[in-house]
Amino acid sequence: MNLRAFFSTFQRDLLAGTVVFLVALPLCLGIANASGVEPFAGLVSGIVGGLVVAVLSGSRLSVSGPAAGLVVIVVDGIAQLGSFSAFLLAVLLSGAIQFGFGMLKAGRFAAYVPSPVIKGMLAAIGVLLIVKQFPLALGLSGAAPTAGAQPMAQGAGAILTPFGSISLAACVITLLSLAIMVGWETRALRRFALVRHVPAPLAVVLLGIGTTLLLSVLAPSLAPAAEHRVALPPLESFAALQLALEWADFGPHFAQLVNPDVWRVAITLAIVASLETLLSLEAVEQIDPERRAAPPDRELKAQGVGNLIAGAIGGLPITSVIVRSSANVHAGAQSRLSAIIHGVLLLVSVFALTSVINLIPLACLAAILIFTGLKLAKPSLFVAIAKQGVAPFAPFIVTLVGVLATDLLIGIVLGILCSVLLALYANLRSPIVLAQHGDHYLLSFRKDVSFLGKVPLKHYLQQIPDGATLIVDATRADFVDHDVRELLDTFVADAPGRGIAVEVRHQVQAQARAARGWSMRRTAAE
Repeated sequence: MNLRAFFSTFQRDLLAGTVVFLVALPLCLGIANASGVEPFAGLVSGIVGGLVVAVLSGSRLSVSGPAAGLVVIVVDGIAQLGSFSAFLLAVLLSGAIQFGFGMLKAGRFAAYVPSPVIKGMLAAIGVLLIVKQFPLALGLSGAAPTAGAQPMAQGAGAILTPFGSISLAACVITLLSLAIMVGWETRALRRFALVRHVPAPLAVVLLGIGTTLLLSVLAPSLAPAAEHRVALPPLESFAALQLALEWADFGPHFAQLVNPDVWRVAITLAIVASLETLLSLEAVEQIDPERRAAPPDRELKAQGVGNLIAGAIGGLPITSVIVRSSANVHAGAQSRLSAIIHGVLLLVSVFALTSVINLIPLACLAAILIFTGLKLAKPSLFVAIAKQGVAPFAPFIVTLVGVLATDLLIGIVLGILCSVLLALYANLRSPIVLAQHGDHYLLSFRKDVSFLGKVPLKHYLQQIPDGATLIVDATRADFVDHDVRELLDTFVADAPGRGIAVEVRHQVQAQARAARGWSMRRTAAE
């Protein structure tokens, strides 16, 4: 029975896995390039995400690999630690921390992170992606001219500017790539079967490869130079693969276990990667036609093992990625087999498609990531959150500015603190209200009253004149601070001397009245 079910879904999983591979290949290369590391590192992470994480994961449709959201941490981490080898140790440690999160069943805590904080983090990542990819999108290379020199044309394919040499071919490829990425999502183009079946990143990559080949034949001076294209080392055997992995030079840097900066980067990676993974799982569950939920703690353990392996063999940090996962769902995937097939195809491409991959202009990959950044930080997101009011907009902006000014972890902490302060302010604001009708006064406790409520309570009690009637309604307060109760008890004790009639209604009394009313209604019904 299981074998029959396997063959019934294998064809759809094979198709879905192929589609995800075509989406993942340019993204793996682009994220590696944006991170300032060898393109091979991105492919290693994609392969581990497909062959390791997909097998261990409890999600049937989620696809894991290098994520654009972690580019900022990778770039800053390498700069801070001084080498990619030291950063790989942080990746390995982050995997161990993630596995620990899963063992401690910490997956449920992600739900407590406020949505504006997560959106602010993603928007900041989008802004940083756009800024960091502009040099590649322009084909910028070389140093600025010396003082007093005038910008001038440099050959047929480049223009010398105060910032360096800009490639005309790169600029044109970037503009065409962005036009494809935007047009691929419009209704006008979605009517065509080709657009519906060919992923936009693949169309961009095909454009880049075609442009490189065409210009190489017709106008070699305009063709993207080797330094402006992907540079994947040719691999003819598994021995060559092992040799390619040696560039990571990982082993000796276990000595940096005592370096606090390594642990700081590892903790940042573990937290952000876990958040992104759990958000992706939630999004996949929403678009899954069968609404199948994945155990978050099992996913954290699977991601932890994946990052342990990626850090050990020279790969970028891994998360569950919504772009590849949504492509998997829309391609009709039925099981984890599609993600595994995508990993197998990535591994095969390392050996069989190196010469083709090396024709891809870096401008294409930069355009893909710029478009990703625009979707993360689109202006409509800012407008939509601003319309919701100060409560969500303030932590959103605080997180965004915090990430841009410091780093991801500090930005997230600042956003959460802002949310907590706003929540405290909302709970402490006007907990007590006084209403008057003639000589009758109603003092209402609208919510729990802390010691801060003592000041407004004292102010309201001073307004009660002699001979008045006061009703104190505390039925909606689960908690009333001792100082507040003491102040109220003192007023009640002194009230008879001033001719004030006081009635205090507590929550217990309200519950008792409700119970008596329910009992009477039940007796009448019987």
